[in-house]
Amino acid sequence: MTTIQPLLPEDAPAVTAMRQAASAHKGEPMGPDARPIFDAMFAATPAAADVRVEPATVGGIAGFWLRLPNARPGARMLYIHGGGYVLGSAEALANFAGQIAARVGADIFVPDYRLAPEHPFPAAIDDAVAAYRGLVAEGAERIVVVGDSAGGGLTLALLSILAADKTKGLMQPVGAAAMSPWTDLALTGDSIETRAEADPIFTRGVLQSFADMYLQGQDATNPKASPLYAQLRGLPPIRIDVGDDELLLADSIRYADRARAAGVEVTLSVWEGMPHVFQSSLGQFLAAEQSVNAIGDFIRQRLTDSSPSISTPSEV
Repeated sequence: MTTIQPLLPEDAPAVTAMRQAASAHKGEPMGPDARPIFDAMFAATPAAADVRVEPATVGGIAGFWLRLPNARPGARMLYIHGGGYVLGSAEALANFAGQIAARVGADIFVPDYRLAPEHPFPAAIDDAVAAYRGLVAEGAERIVVVGDSAGGGLTLALLSILAADKTKGLMQPVGAAAMSPWTDLALTGDSIETRAEADPIFTRGVLQSFADMYLQGQDATNPKASPLYAQLRGLPPIRIDVGDDELLLADSIRYADRARAAGVEVTLSVWEGMPHVFQSSLGQFLAAEQSVNAIGDFIRQRLTDSSPSISTPSEV
């Protein structure tokens, strides 16, 4: 199912203000020196009430747990942050991940996976797999994986890696939610051109720089780097939310189309007027609140459904 969410009149002034503020910095290179600025931006997301932040290590990967007073027993979430594989941290994303935890009523672990260029591909996806396996080893009974941007790409790549391990008896996620996932590091989507003016943040050059720092000569179409090219059959239900005004729009649309063709249950919501990972702007955009609430509803349903996670055919 694909739905188009129109730009809300209440959000129009905030979108205009955001565009004006971002225009001066559009296209600026974002290497490791931009990490403090990036972290500060995400750390500004309001914290949810009654969420406890705990440093922890899961599967050998350091990160943070976002704990709730009365969390659903056996239910866990793995949140994989974005940042082009170069930026971002578990601590900076704790507030945003906590907002999702509060809506779902389940604990969530945010791993500090290794970043490029210091740790190129496949370090990030290897760490994501290790963190997931750690959750299973710690006794999680139902797991949903969530991610944004590059973390959304890691989320979807993780699903395909885990599905390939089904024969080894590894417990599979019961669902996944991805916000503006980067599914194609080869940058072949038509929205790289058609949304070049509309995207207030990214240019092709910025995305190419991220990809180069991460891949360092490796094939951009490697399925572990770009899940658009992965084997998608047998994946659990997936929800994807993406802004209509972003270069990576086609990464979501094409992935959803391919997954549906492979028999995966996919819900795709395209939010008009919204930029990349707009959900982190809780308190600024009403659409952010609506999208995060819908993501929370989807995850809660996946974690409470007692039936096994089986992908069912749906129309392309």
